Amino acid sequence: MSVSTMFQDFLSNIQIDNADDISYRYAEITASLNQKFRDTDSKTANSLQVGSYGRYTGIKGISDLDMLYIMPKSEWDTYNVAGGQTKLLNATRDAIKARYPKTDIRVDRLVVTVTYTNFHVEVQPVFEEFDANDQSYFKYPDTYNGGSWRITKPRQEIAAMKEFVDQKNKNLRKLCKMARAWKNEHGVGMGGLLIDTLAYNFLKSTDYYDDKSYTYYDRLSRDFFKYLMDQPNQDHYQALGSGQDVKVKKRFQKQAKKAYEACLAAIEADGTDAEYAKWKKVYGKPFPAKPAVATEKASTRSWNDTEEFIEDQHPIDVRYDVDLDCDVSQDGFMVRSLRHLLSINAPLLINKQLKFKATPKDIDGSYFIKWKILNRGAEAERRNCIRGQIILDDGKFQRIEKTDFRGDHIVECYVIKNNVVIARNRIEVPIE
Repeated sequence: MSVSTMFQDFLSNIQIDNADDISYRYAEITASLNQKFRDTDSKTANSLQVGSYGRYTGIKGISDLDMLYIMPKSEWDTYNVAGGQTKLLNATRDAIKARYPKTDIRVDRLVVTVTYTNFHVEVQPVFEEFDANDQSYFKYPDTYNGGSWRITKPRQEIAAMKEFVDQKNKNLRKLCKMARAWKNEHGVGMGGLLIDTLAYNFLKSTDYYDDKSYTYYDRLSRDFFKYLMDQPNQDHYQALGSGQDVKVKKRFQKQAKKAYEACLAAIEADGTDAEYAKWKKVYGKPFPAKPAVATEKASTRSWNDTEEFIEDQHPIDVRYDVDLDCDVSQDGFMVRSLRHLLSINAPLLINKQLKFKATPKDIDGSYFIKWKILNRGAEAERRNCIRGQIILDDGKFQRIEKTDFRGDHIVECYVIKNNVVIARNRIEVPIE
């Protein structure tokens, strides 16, 4: 399989597969608001799809959808009063609730959140204005600290994306989608607008890929992650098109460096059977596997491949962080952190007790955790003890294991909210 075919298949695998359902929900919400504020039943007028979906950079599993509803200008005086921001969001919620009485619909600080089975829509009622250059912008309500109006410019972001897609041989959106697959695989808590802005800035910094396509996507991946790892630490960027601040929630350079090194290894393995597995280390399960004709026959194995994948149980849309650490203990010895032991290259021997602890960061509302314990190596295969099943946490956000035998083992945790994986992390456990 050529590089071109691999990356075409990869992008096909991460294509949004529920667009009809998403469009239907957008239309129904729009109709409910038009009925309330304009006494019409139009399913398309006065709404704008924004965010990753509106910029066409979202991928399979997208769960956080954004929609603007453009209010009639005649309503401005009604809501531009003390407490008007809360009043506007409540009116928006009530209008949608009238159409979906059994759906979870609630007012947050800036939006009305409508939660469905595998995704939610954040509806933001806005008033459209125009600046001195006749450029559109929107005022939206912020209910914090008594209420105020804030400004957003999504039309400029969408326009900049479209313009640059055309200039860069349609590579920009594809790079944005591949970057989302990477952040979902490795639990990188980056927002969609930050990813799109960084991809935009990278392609703006070079003309090398202006006439390149899928055949060069191995090098495109390598150079993009090199660009990310070399970024200075800063707390925000200016968004493509609008120039508005995009917050950096957590540093991404260290994980980008690992991705860069993994790309180098995958490129070095070009043309070999190992090539597919090495690209999977960058982009995860959606990246195509080695062709079936070259795959080892199951009948020649002496062990059962019992590994399960979280992608087969839940959509993945990583937007938050979860810390994962492990205490290593043994009778008569001091408790030590696994990450500390690995950082000083201290060997992890058998007969140790491991207590893995997951700590979700800044996640509101209810959620739960699942674990995967995967054994790898010759000893795991000899014992037919690969494991790798997805296990539900007992509510303590902890998992107790023992170092029974040698091998490079992996422990992963997944934070799941509204049936979507919103954070994940992993620790490699090399037992000597």
